[in-house]
Amino acid sequence: MFKTIKNDLPASIVVFFVALPLCLGIALASGAPLFSGLIAGIIGGIVVGGLSGSKIGVSGPAAGLAAIVLTAIGTLGGYENFLVAVVLGGIIQLIFGLLKAGIIGYYFPSSVIKGMLTGIGIIIILKQIPHFFGYDPNPERDFAFFQVDGENTFSEIINALNHIAPGSALIGVIGLGILLLWDKVLSKKGKVFQLVQGPLVAVIVGIIFFVATKSHETLGIDQSHLVSVPIPDDAASFFGQFSLPNFSAITNPEIWIVAFTIALVASLETLLCVEATDKLDPHKNVTPTNRELLAQGTGNIISGMIGGLPITQVIVRSSANIQSGGRSKMSAIIHGFFLLISVILIPRLLNMIPLSVLAAILFIVGFKLAKPSLFKKMYDLGWKQSIPFYVTVLGIVFIDLLYGIGLGLTVGIVVILIKSFQNSHFLHIEDKSNGKHKIKMTLAEEVTFFNKGAILKELDSLPRDTYLELDVRKTRYLDNDIIEILDDFAFKAKERHIDIQLISDRGMVENPDSFIEFFKLRPKTA
Repeated sequence: MFKTIKNDLPASIVVFFVALPLCLGIALASGAPLFSGLIAGIIGGIVVGGLSGSKIGVSGPAAGLAAIVLTAIGTLGGYENFLVAVVLGGIIQLIFGLLKAGIIGYYFPSSVIKGMLTGIGIIIILKQIPHFFGYDPNPERDFAFFQVDGENTFSEIINALNHIAPGSALIGVIGLGILLLWDKVLSKKGKVFQLVQGPLVAVIVGIIFFVATKSHETLGIDQSHLVSVPIPDDAASFFGQFSLPNFSAITNPEIWIVAFTIALVASLETLLCVEATDKLDPHKNVTPTNRELLAQGTGNIISGMIGGLPITQVIVRSSANIQSGGRSKMSAIIHGFFLLISVILIPRLLNMIPLSVLAAILFIVGFKLAKPSLFKKMYDLGWKQSIPFYVTVLGIVFIDLLYGIGLGLTVGIVVILIKSFQNSHFLHIEDKSNGKHKIKMTLAEEVTFFNKGAILKELDSLPRDTYLELDVRKTRYLDNDIIEILDDFAFKAKERHIDIQLISDRGMVENPDSFIEFFKLRPKTA
């Protein structure tokens, strides 16, 4: 596990700086105590990271669940009641894992997964622009297009450009310059620049800038433009930030509904993220999905028991980990310990980090997810790949993450149906001897009810006086619906003077009286 520590330690630092504001922001967006986001981040790193089979995935509180959490806290009558739903949701996830439900993740088309990654990359960039310029009225980092404050992604950017904070914008630009210099030049110059990562340097420079310009009228950075970690006065106040679930509310049916909702959404987000991170992983590791559900379920049980938000594997943290060179699960675990140590020992130092510097870090993460070259690459692959990709991207950017994935998946299924419709058979005109068209129709390996339309169309278009060779030797599965179509056609064929030769592994049959009898199926009852 420690073999790749030289890669994992620098990556964990980057993930820590990405995760810290996200933990706080998602807690704020969820209407939960700020500390609950940090608890979820710590558990997601240490517990889930340790139990997971993923080498590069990082877990924590997810923006996709923020709206559910916000609504549920109000509906259930308090945060302590909501925590019961988190614990139950974790138990349900354990059941999903034991039932081997993780296989669901493998049924998402790659075009949709790529669209999800790209859409998230664009959203990360767009949502961080206000923070980059020091406009932070909504530090919740809401990933939906229409925000809870009535603004949308683009109106928020326009507002930010009209309210630029000079100090925040300047250190944001400096931070971005450091990151680009490190990534493009210095990281290739020596091992010291590979060990000490650009994001850490950018953050340190950001803290120095804040301290140096504190009293400056123009360049001074306002407290609202900084990270905001709860600062306990003593050990008692620190432990007082933990909340315990109110299990007396477990009989409330609404708690069970919320628990199932959390389990389903969190599991889906996790499985999608697993698929996405495995595609991003340069070492092409394959994550065991059922084990991941068990790890996530355990994490949610523990998080709920001590006052934390629901946990999922998160693409923003995971992609930051991959792009920073993370090689094993140690990077996720260490980032969790960094979160724990920092909130105990150095909360005041953390509260000196400008949000604009963290925005610059996320700009780089977002750009690497949404490279312009990918759009051309997907276009060149043809409409069957590009349309689900573009629909997913647009859905994520202009609605939200789950709707975008849902739209992309729907379009992907439609494309599959169209492909299935087109690929049911191969038709070849042999010759026109003996006064009859000789046509050979070879059915595909699997012919299902999706293919009914294509086969019906083809059979109906056969001219009179045709000799049809129907070859089913390659067919391993022939749907009952298709066999009934062939049986109906055999009757019509006699009227149109069409002769049929059925070729199968059992030999050749001329004008079979019944296809249903031949394939030993019972006819459909009225």
